[in-house]
Amino acid sequence: MTGDPVARVAADASLADAARALVSENVGAMVVGDEDNPGALVSERDIVRAVAGGMDPESVRAIDVASTKLVWCDADATIDEVATRMMDRYIRHILVERDGALVGIV
Repeated sequence: MTGDPVARVAADASLADAARALVSENVGAMVVGDEDNPGALVSERDIVRAVAGGMDPESVRAIDVASTKLVWCDADATIDEVATRMMDRYIRHILVERDGALVGIV
């Protein structure tokens, strides 16, 4: 792999910025910030909930609605292992790491 394969949005990005980035990158979720070990993930669902709750997407930051309870799997994990972990935790996105580095999102 070359470059950063994980879509990201700046830590100070608005919800509107995050929504545009999701569309631009054609993904359903992205890391918030540029840290090597991310602390938040914003998804389409996070944005929809915020807007449906009356938040202004231009003034609310993505980090304020992003998920911070991140779940990880190893890049060598099997599909069954990853699916089981996601179902056990009722999550739709899981971060993938190899040798301690973020390499993707499922």
